[in-house]
Amino acid sequence: MERMEMKEIESAVESILFASGEPVHIDRICVALDIDRPAAEQVLRRLMDHYAYERRGIRLLQLEDTWQMCSAPDYGDAVRRAFEIRKSAKLSQPALEVLTIIAYYQPTTRAYVDQIRGVDSSYTVGLLLDRKLIEECGRLQVPGRPHLYRTTKQFLRAFHLTSLEDLPEMPDLGEEGQMRLNENGEIVDPAEGVEITGADSPETAAFPPPEED
Repeated sequence: MERMEMKEIESAVESILFASGEPVHIDRICVALDIDRPAAEQVLRRLMDHYAYERRGIRLLQLEDTWQMCSAPDYGDAVRRAFEIRKSAKLSQPALEVLTIIAYYQPTTRAYVDQIRGVDSSYTVGLLLDRKLIEECGRLQVPGRPHLYRTTKQFLRAFHLTSLEDLPEMPDLGEEGQMRLNENGEIVDPAEGVEITGADSPETAAFPPPEED
């Protein structure tokens, strides 16, 4: 690419992302600008690095094969004040447990989540659906045809992940192992003496929701 052509393409990509307001698949950018995927990726990464290096008020996020323009987390409070947006409640520990299981075992059913946790997870699954951190993705082909769940792009955005491949390796807890997260959102081995008791509740703690607005 000539230098001027690169600058024009960068500006066009900015316009597309700004006009969308939603994640844009890289293939759509390629078709719109008549460029190949490597060239589009080069432009997108240049823009991402530029916004971050210059500490601009916007950021460019990669969510698998899609890209989205958003506000910088550092200015989240200012954005919320400007538009009178109430800061979202933090996720509860039960919500983090359910979300972790779905993230690592997706697509999976609520019954499987219940089996791992040892408690009913219906309330928390509904909460995560409302927060758009998980979504239904079909039904399991067994009697009763239970819903299958998977994480969403909102989940990637909330935990600052580019793709599910960025998830940390999960320890092997064995077939009977139960999963638990500490207050820092880290997976805790039941061998450390932490047990799961009780049912889901709407109490909040632990990981924050997305900072980008």
